[in-house]
Amino acid sequence: MGVRLERTDLPGIGVRHELVTSSGERVGIVAHHDGRRDVVVFDKEDPDACLYSIQLADDEAAALADILGTSIMLSQLSEVGSHAHGLLTEQLTIPADSPYVDRPLGETRARVRTGASVVAILRDQDVITSPGIDVTLRQSDIIVAVGTRHNLDQLASLFAGTSE
Repeated sequence: MGVRLERTDLPGIGVRHELVTSSGERVGIVAHHDGRRDVVVFDKEDPDACLYSIQLADDEAAALADILGTSIMLSQLSEVGSHAHGLLTEQLTIPADSPYVDRPLGETRARVRTGASVVAILRDQDVITSPGIDVTLRQSDIIVAVGTRHNLDQLASLFAGTSE
């Protein structure tokens, strides 16, 4: 059974989006007209009965979306590597003593020098997908990169400041 999503207008309240899991459990998001969001777990036997709900502030909802989005993106990138012989995805942390801290990604010339592609940067609660050359690297940024084992090792050395 595939993923089943349902959308229900709630007059005077907002919209309810529900996901029905393969085991028949229902989880939803109620997006209120005033901007509030509730995560709701429904009773499996009675889809209109709420077992539990959590109200999220805007920043909490954004953080949860980032977590879910990041894990999905990384999972999809891992699948790409499993289908392409020798192609890997890896997460590399920018060390505090990297020569590229507080400098734009473009100055690294990472793709040209290593053959690896930087496809995302994970920074605190944010995900920067397809980062441009003007994105400034920060200490503890997590770089999501794609390449061969050799490419990724070279990229790690580049960010560590130990490459030739």
